[in-house]
Amino acid sequence: MRLVLFALMFLCVDVWAANFTVAVGGNAGLVFTPRDLDIRTGDTVTFTNAGGFHNVVSQAAGFRCANGCDGQGGNGAPSTAPWSVTITFNNPGTFDIFCEPHGSPGVGMAGTIRVTQAATTTIDASYTGAWFDPAQSGHGLLLEVLPNNQLLAWWFTFSPTGQQAWFGGVGPITGNTATIAVAQTQGGRFIPNFNPSQVTNPPWGTLNFTFTSCSSGRVDFTSTAGFGSGTMQLTRLTVPAGITCPPPATTVLP
Repeated sequence: MRLVLFALMFLCVDVWAANFTVAVGGNAGLVFTPRDLDIRTGDTVTFTNAGGFHNVVSQAAGFRCANGCDGQGGNGAPSTAPWSVTITFNNPGTFDIFCEPHGSPGVGMAGTIRVTQAATTTIDASYTGAWFDPAQSGHGLLLEVLPNNQLLAWWFTFSPTGQQAWFGGVGPITGNTATIAVAQTQGGRFIPNFNPSQVTNPPWGTLNFTFTSCSSGRVDFTSTAGFGSGTMQLTRLTVPAGITCPPPATTVLP
């Protein structure tokens, strides 16, 4: 197996996130700002009470929220508190929103969320590059798409006790996902004391990658070597020469 090791400094960059904010009331009056919004499946919308006695309700989407949402441990009754709730829209369609004290579907303090199906993506050579989570700048991964639908991934990071650690492997690509059985390289020394016979690659666990575009995705990890399990959001850090990754579409809010 070909291992490509790089010394990386992962720096903060601008990150695109499929999250949209809608202000409820406030100085704008008895309105949602913006009133109408176009998003894609999987995007989230954060409704924030900008001032006044309000809630946000959608009959089509089936939620009633203010200080949390009904049926989810919260209280969707209108409130003057500075509440904020985030709703994920996983299904395409047109969804009404309104404030109970000041509107009804399509009338008064009301609006519309239009959700279109997000385009599917397939991992190809354009995914090669360095990736990281801007919220955790200082460690990250190198990915390289290989022939025969294989993905090479190496994570340059730290152990739970603070030592430098790197681990990775190669695994099959299926559509927009890849699953990799990972080994952790150990035992080496810097030249002139490097001895190949001292290098070992014990199993580390598994990395599961899921991408929404060639600029965003996530990695789910499960370690058998004491690193635990969890998820890290991924944003592209570098685009190698000769590779094209179009920027994702964005929505400008009024």
